Amino acid sequence: MKSKRAIYPGSFDPVTNGHLDLIERSLKIFDEVIVAVARNAEKNPLFSVEERIELLKKSIGPHSRVRVESLDGLLVEAARNQGAFVIIRGLRAVSDFEFEFQMALTNRRLEPKVETIFLAPREDCIFLSSRIVKEVASLRGDVTPFVPVYVAKALRKKFPCNL
Repeated sequence: MKSKRAIYPGSFDPVTNGHLDLIERSLKIFDEVIVAVARNAEKNPLFSVEERIELLKKSIGPHSRVRVESLDGLLVEAARNQGAFVIIRGLRAVSDFEFEFQMALTNRRLEPKVETIFLAPREDCIFLSSRIVKEVASLRGDVTPFVPVYVAKALRKKFPCNL
């Protein structure tokens, strides 16, 4: 039987409960999910790629069907090299769709064998984004409802309380 492998790319800066929801739900569809942590200097990440990979691994726990790796270069090349011909993308709102649709078409043009599937997050995660989580953390707000415990601790270290 042919293994179904998908790749879930993102910056994961930091990983949120919404990301983890998409990983869990992807495992119901695919035999293996590769979580690809993108290096994107334009985004000026709070956490290094290595920190993001570590936070993802801690958040996911030991799982034989999930691999967490860094992503350098074109996503379609990484997918091809990993034998993953499905890209998983999350859609929170209509505003996400336009960008994601353009990316899906570009990726298909670069590698016709690659398909993109879009998953909507659970209702309690639909508003979540890494950007919002970082903003709440920077203002000393409680992020524990939005991220795993390891991530909340890491955010507190990045934004220490000045009391």
